[in-house]
Amino acid sequence: MTVRVLVVDDHPVVRAGLVGLLDGEGEIAVVGQAEDGAQAVSLARDLEPDVVLMDLRMPGLDGAAATAQILAERPATRVVVLTTFETDADILRAVEAGATGYLLKDTPHAELLAAVRAAARGETVLAPPVAQRLLSELRDGGERLTPREVEVLGAVARGLSNAQVGAELFISEATVKTHLLRIFAKLGVDDRTRAVTVALERGIL
Repeated sequence: MTVRVLVVDDHPVVRAGLVGLLDGEGEIAVVGQAEDGAQAVSLARDLEPDVVLMDLRMPGLDGAAATAQILAERPATRVVVLTTFETDADILRAVEAGATGYLLKDTPHAELLAAVRAAARGETVLAPPVAQRLLSELRDGGERLTPREVEVLGAVARGLSNAQVGAELFISEATVKTHLLRIFAKLGVDDRTRAVTVALERGIL
């Protein structure tokens, strides 16, 4: 299966570098390039990419806001933020917008390609320093699951997909993903099945 990628960055040189790197891979095809968030939203609508590589800080509509808009229109699209920034606020904004990945621009080529493929499969991809900061941020907020997180995990335990959980709880699929990321961090797990198992073991569910 060919992974269709949209590259979003306000620097032409960075875009060209990413396109050159990705288009050299047989199973990855760059279907479009955008120079700002508004163009990214428009192109995602027209081109229906599998994965969007999203710069975070751009003039006008920034990466987090563009991510939220893209996912509101096309929940199946995976957005991977690729940026030079790793401040806690930036990371949380991107994750809360529904991004499935957050990588730094100095990520080695092989890791970036692996991350694009993983994101296309629906996996979460976080650069190690970002993962550490996100975990510490969430831990500072307390280890206990919130009532909403328990609701989300309970629905997952019944076998519901993210989209079905969102429909049942009247929240977006992106918000479900955010809750799951927080749940994983609090429980010290990295997938849905393990989260349910640990929650059952601890008597949370």
